[in-house]
Amino acid sequence: MPHVVVEYSANLAAEIGPARLVEIVHRAVLADPAFEIGAVRTRAIGYEDFMIADGDPGNAFVAVTIRIGPGRDSATRKRISESVAAALAEALASAFERRGLALSVEVAELDDSAMTRKNNLHARMRAKAGGTPR
Repeated sequence: MPHVVVEYSANLAAEIGPARLVEIVHRAVLADPAFEIGAVRTRAIGYEDFMIADGDPGNAFVAVTIRIGPGRDSATRKRISESVAAALAEALASAFERRGLALSVEVAELDDSAMTRKNNLHARMRAKAGGTPR
């Protein structure tokens, strides 16, 4: 964990592109000591059909949802949310100057009792790093 979903309005794609959005968010999440590299999974979904505020077609949005396993306190969840939002705000600074833009980041704790997981990513990341955790 975490599973990170970056939703964005398609009118941003020419400006920043989905791969860049994924990279910005993924790196911001990895920069936080709360997560191991093998735990982070980030993907993006673009929306062609959307309406924001007054319906101006130039308005845009990026909404990030970070779903994490239980056990992190609210201060940690807030820190993660703020650092990801800051990274996005920096990358989208010029868009903020030119258009209406809504940016949001939510960190949601998952119900571990209803989850099943299996992966080999942690072991593979440690092996790549020469046995060093994280």
